[in-house]
Amino acid sequence: MNNSQQRGVDRPRARGTDRSLARRAELIAIGRKLFADTSYDALSMDDIARQAHVAKGLIYYYFKSKRGYYLAIVEDSVADLVSRAAGGLELPPVERVHRTIDGYLRYAEHNQAAYRTIITGGVGFDTEVQAIREGVREVIVETIAEGAYGRRKIAPLPRMALLGWLYSVEGATLDWIGHPILPRDTMRELLVKMLGGAMRAVEELDPSYPAPPDARRDA
Repeated sequence: MNNSQQRGVDRPRARGTDRSLARRAELIAIGRKLFADTSYDALSMDDIARQAHVAKGLIYYYFKSKRGYYLAIVEDSVADLVSRAAGGLELPPVERVHRTIDGYLRYAEHNQAAYRTIITGGVGFDTEVQAIREGVREVIVETIAEGAYGRRKIAPLPRMALLGWLYSVEGATLDWIGHPILPRDTMRELLVKMLGGAMRAVEELDPSYPAPPDARRDA
C-alpha cells in the first residue's frame, strides 16, 4: 500500500493502555456496522454517538473527526481482509490461488458489514478512501499473480485481466453475501474457473504468460 495508506489521514494519537486500545477497537467494530447500513453523509456525529451509546467527545478523542473515524474503520477492515486473503505463502502456487480466493470469501461471509464498507464505502469519491481500496486490490492482484505466474510484478496485459476479474469478484461477492444461495465451496470453484478463463485469454494475447496447468481446458 502507498504511504498515505500506511500513514492514514486524521489518524488518532496512540493510546497506551489496554483499556484504551480495547475501547478504540470497540468503537471501530460499532462503526463497521453503522457505515455498512447507512451512507457516510447520512450519519452525523450525534447519530453515531447515540447509536454507539457513547459521548460524542469520546469519538473525537480517539479519531479527531467523523472522517478520521471512517478512515480508521476502513483501514482496520482492509487489514483484516488482506491478512486473510494474502496468507498461505508456504503453499504451492496453485494451492495458494485457491487459498487466496477461499480466504477472501470467508472474510466476506463472516465480516459482511466490514466487507461492504471496504467495497462500497460511504464517502462518495474521496481520494484517501479510493487509495485504500486501490491498495487492497493491488495486494490481491499481486497475490494471485504470484500464485499463477510465480511473480508479483507482471506486465500491463495480465495485470488488467486480473484486475478485471477482481472487480467481477467484488460484485459477485457482494451479491452472494446478500443472497447466499450458493455454498461457499461452489462459489470459490466458480471464481477459480472464471480466473482460469481470464488467464487463458491472457495466454492467447501474450504467450509469454502461459496459463497454469490447472487453468487449461484439457487439464
